[in-house]
Formats: sequence, structure tokens, C-alpha cells
Amino acid sequence: MYNRKKSEAICMDHEKIMIVDDDNEIRELLHTMLVNEGYDVIEADCGERALELVDDKVDLVVLDIMMPGMSGLKVCSKLREKYNMPILFLTAKGMDSDLTMGFSCGGDDYVVKPFSFSELLARIKGLLRRYKVYSGKKKQAANEVYEYKNIVINAQYNEVKKDGEDVNLSEIEYQILKLMIKYRGKIFTMQNLYESVWNEPYLASSANTIMAHIRKLRVKLEDDPQKPQIIKTVWGKGYRVE
Repeated sequence: MYNRKKSEAICMDHEKIMIVDDDNEIRELLHTMLVNEGYDVIEADCGERALELVDDKVDLVVLDIMMPGMSGLKVCSKLREKYNMPILFLTAKGMDSDLTMGFSCGGDDYVVKPFSFSELLARIKGLLRRYKVYSGKKKQAANEVYEYKNIVINAQYNEVKKDGEDVNLSEIEYQILKLMIKYRGKIFTMQNLYESVWNEPYLASSANTIMAHIRKLRVKLEDDPQKPQIIKTVWGKGYRVE
């Protein structure tokens, strides 16, 4: 069952969340809790069904990594071919390699099973808040332009260009890049970056999230990601755009 009737009464302009998990109990629990928080919710019990149901009205996807058939990683890659909504992974403890691959294929954040609903809800609200700003659903940013070497950021339209060509960044990647170029020369520690961009308290596990997004940015922006000339590592301290 993919769309529970109780979500039909939810107002159409509320944020719409898709839950993708092969565990029926998890889907039902998340569905009930998210509907009670005022979200519109749809469900899929496998990756293939998720790709059938998704459209541009979905504001966020909660996606299990380990599923039979099409894995969550594959679903994420397929979604990123057409959509920019935040993707929050549900993952088992100790699956660091899956998380690295998840961020590489377009994931934005993760929650480790078993999780508390308060933690999951905080992550969802944070991702949705940033996504609204990034996608222009709220008031657009002032007409600010930041330039560094061959990179140009137009903050009004959330656009990034390299050598005059558009660069397709996720909203998290965009926020990291804009912050670091805006404050060129500042060394950003892991904690600085996480609390500034994610707007959440920094935890030890947050370092993996940041490093994965920095790697993705380098692949998209650097001529040689192994020898970065834009976002540089300051060993023992953090990252800096000089």
C-alpha cells in the first residue's frame, strides 16, 4: 500500500514527503508521525515503485539504503537525473561505505537506524528549510555576485558557473561553496561548516558528511580534484578558499 487514505485530508500546499522503505512497519510509523506534523505523505515499498510515484511536487524523500531489488543508492542516482529535492537516507549502523557512496550519488543527509523520531524530524525540517530558500519558494536573495578564479556565484538565482558554463550543485553544495567564497581566506573547521550550513549542532559523525560534500564539490569544480585549487585543505584545521 503506497498512499494511506488518512493523508488525503492534508492541505495541498503542505510539504510533500515520500517514504521509501521495504519495511511496512517503518513506513506506517513514519507516515503516521509525519502526517501528525502536518506533512502530506506518500509511500513506496521498493525503489521501482518510488520512481513511478515521484514527481516535482515531492519536497523531500526519506530513502532506505538497504532494500531488495533496486537499492536506495540506485534510486538516489535515478532521482538526481531529474530532481533536486533533498534526499535523507535511512542506514544501518556501521555502514560508512554506503554513506560515502550515498553522498556521492546525490544524498543530502542521513539518520542511522534505530533512530528517534525527534532526530529524524529535526533533519527533515532542516533540509526542507534550506531547500525552500535554495529553490526560490521563499523570497529570493539579494542580487549578490561572488567571483573567484573561474567560478561565479549569482546569489539571487542560486546559480554557479565555471568558465561561463552552469554547474549543477545540490543546495548543500551550493551553500558550502557560497559561504567559503564569500569569506575567502577564513579557515572553516568541520564544526564551522556544519553549524553554518546545516544549522544543527555538530557531532563527531558530521565530519563524514562534510568530507563527502567537499569531495563532490571538488569533482564538479576542480580541473584536477586530486590537486584542488579552489577549496583547499588546511591540515589539522579544516578548509579554506584562499
